[in-house]
Amino acid sequence: MSQLSKRSTIYFDPQLHQALRLKAASTQVSVSELVDEAVRLLMSEDQQDLKAYADRVSEPEVSYEALLNDLKANGKL
Repeated sequence: MSQLSKRSTIYFDPQLHQALRLKAASTQVSVSELVDEAVRLLMSEDQQDLKAYADRVSEPEVSYEALLNDLKANGKL
């Protein structure tokens, strides 16, 4: 926690805040550390999504209409 240097005010739904405080107490981790970890996980998922998009950006696009027509032509619709 000592590495964190910026403060921010965050407003939680009261029940969510209570659950967060209980989790913090039961795991002996501060609420700030739990929130920091959650934000890091969210950003990591975003980074993975952006990489997946970048890896597939050169693939040809298929319109929804073309997909439906292909499914029908192959007897799947």
